[in-house]
Amino acid sequence: MRRSIVGLAVSLGMVFFHTGGAVAGSGLNVVGTGDGLEMLREIGDGFSVEHPDIDLSIPPSIGSGGGIAAVSSGAERLGRVARPLKESEVASGLVYLPIAKIPSAVFTHPSTGISALSSEELVKLYSGKITNWSELGGADLRVKLVRREDADSTLQVLRGSMPGWKDLTFAPRSKTAVTTQDAINTAMDVEGAIAFGPYSQPLETGLSVLKIDGHHPTDEAYPSAVTLALIYKDGTLDGEMEAFVDFSRSDKAHALIENYGGVPVTK
Repeated sequence: MRRSIVGLAVSLGMVFFHTGGAVAGSGLNVVGTGDGLEMLREIGDGFSVEHPDIDLSIPPSIGSGGGIAAVSSGAERLGRVARPLKESEVASGLVYLPIAKIPSAVFTHPSTGISALSSEELVKLYSGKITNWSELGGADLRVKLVRREDADSTLQVLRGSMPGWKDLTFAPRSKTAVTTQDAINTAMDVEGAIAFGPYSQPLETGLSVLKIDGHHPTDEAYPSAVTLALIYKDGTLDGEMEAFVDFSRSDKAHALIENYGGVPVTK
């Protein structure tokens, strides 16, 4: 009897783990990337006002890969990703619906005394050639680098668009943030820290969002941006899912996206 109880507890724990704390079907959970999380939660709040009968949740990040896995397995109905789907993922039946482009921001702890960098200086920082902020006219403070894992969507965009990042080798003395929120929290808490992630208006409070080559992330000439998209499995679109998809592409959602420094995708 004891063994059966233990087995049941393990099974329930697996369900809890795979659904982010809620059994699939207990509500409409939009799971996945941390990119644009605050913005998407604002969209969710607006949606809930118009659809109080739908139990919507935008839980913390499990990454784009986690969202894809959850939707592919049927554990969740809707996901959110910050990278294009692979051919194999499209072939498995996943549908990709882009809703916003979000600039990739570089930000520091305010203690650095830096508000702008050239793209060349940014490369020197992350490659370890510059180790103290005083070398750039900032505080006499050691540079503390925060990077992301190689598969991270923001890092992929930076490698594809930011000058000097394609073949950049990160300095060995750097912390790898597992999620966007981890990168933000580290930059907020650690003096001398520099990190990168998707831009949102709340970053301007408590952090120094840097201009790169004279351009703020919200400027048209700023080169790097990720695309936030919703995903679902073909043939599973029900009324609740369709209502949220439609709202996320509405004029009200577009206004919220723009307020957060994003660019709505209207196509």
